[in-house]
Formats: sequence, C-alpha cells, structure tokens
Amino acid sequence: MGQRSRSLEELVAEGAAVPTEGWDFSWFEGRATEERPSWGYAVSLADRLAAATAALDLQTGGGEVLDFALGRAPKTPALTVATEGWPPNVTQATALLAPRGVAVVAVPEDAPLPFADAAFDLVSSRHPVRAPWAEIARVLRPGGTYFAQHVGPRSVFGLVEYFLGPQPDEVRDARHPDRERAEAEAAGLEIVDLRAETLRVEFHDIAAVVHFLRKVVWMVPGFTVEAYRPRLGALHERIESEGPFVAHSTRHLFVARKPGDGDSGRG
Repeated sequence: MGQRSRSLEELVAEGAAVPTEGWDFSWFEGRATEERPSWGYAVSLADRLAAATAALDLQTGGGEVLDFALGRAPKTPALTVATEGWPPNVTQATALLAPRGVAVVAVPEDAPLPFADAAFDLVSSRHPVRAPWAEIARVLRPGGTYFAQHVGPRSVFGLVEYFLGPQPDEVRDARHPDRERAEAEAAGLEIVDLRAETLRVEFHDIAAVVHFLRKVVWMVPGFTVEAYRPRLGALHERIESEGPFVAHSTRHLFVARKPGDGDSGRG
C-alpha cells in the first residue's frame, strides 16, 4: 500500500510512536527532506578537533554529530568532554561516546558549566537551544575558538505558524545572528566568521510532521496529537491533495575566538 493511501489515523499513530531520543534523523528518510548548509558542519568540526588539545561539545544531543566528527578526524584531542541536559540523551550519548573516551556530563541548558576557567581550546555545539556566551568565554583558553552551527530566526516558521498562528517579532527574531553576534562580543569574544543560509524543508506525510514536532519540542511548545488533531487532519488533507508541505529552515555558522596570545583550536 502506498503512503498516500494510508489513513490519517495510521500516519498519526506512526509518527507518535517513534522514539525521540538523540539527534538521529534517519527515520525521516523518504518522508521529509531538508537542504544542508554549504559549509558542512560535521566535516569541518572534524578538522577543528584534529587541531585541538582539549575540546568541549555543548548540548551534544545523542552524541551523533560529535561521534561522526571524532571518527573522521585524523587525530583527536587528548581530552574531549560533552554536555547534555535531557536525561534520555545523556544515556544515549554516553553509550555512543564512551568508547571514544569522551565523558558526557549532565548539565541543564541554563546552568553554569562545571569546568574550570580556560579549560578548553575548542568549544563546539550544533543547534544549541541557547549559546551561554559568558560561560563559553570563561571556559575557553586565550586564543581558543567557539565553532558552532546555530538555528537561525524564523526557522521552519511556516510549520510553526500553521499550528500557532502569527508569532510576535520578538519570537520570530529571537535567534537572529546579529543579536547573537552582539551577545558574543559582549562576552568578550571576537567574531571570526558568521554565515547564514535559508534552506528548503519538505514534509511528505503527516507522520513526519508529528514526529518532527515531538522531537524538536520548542517548535510548538506543548505539542500533542490530541491538542492539535483538527489542524493535523487539515494538514493531512492538504498534503494528500497538493503534495509536500514546504517550509524553510535557517542556519548560521558561528566562529568566535577568545582574544589572547594562543592560537589553539583554530582551523
């Protein structure tokens, strides 16, 4: 039976049953697509890790991106540590990264980092909920680098506003790279590179929408199938009749350096 002939109830149930731990998005293959930024974050992170002696990966999720980068790096730092705030992800990341000698530390996203000043020459993060700029600057060594890919403003807001309606400007622009640049500079960091791209996202069935909103929980806060069943039903009919639901994600590459005599962690 083809996907397009399956009922709303079947697809919603499937999307609601898929585990949400970690940042492995392979389940979406054939059901949703997203363009990737041109800079190739994970591959570039591997090069940065090869040049570092002590590295920290913030909000590592299930550890998949860091694991890929460490596996690709021609050599790895003497010390690599990761943090994560969601308990199921801490468990998954620990299992994945422990064989590589990486310690995963459970740290809430809004808590101070439990590391000494100037402990790392490389701090990295892929899609942090919020970059803790003062803490990043504190734990970086002079000359050290923050290398990250951030979610930009209004990312996938075509889908967000389908469910929530028009959002105020302070919500739509909350992750604007200009604002983050100012915050990083206020913490004492120098911006080395800042690039932004807008990327096409397609959802091919309602199961993909359900799973996405369950996995990326800040998109539609408090999302449940029961609360949004009428909107899900209408969107299912729209996809069935018109084809994939199209939205656009935004990403920016952030490279910042802590001033100092050192040159550590630079790629």
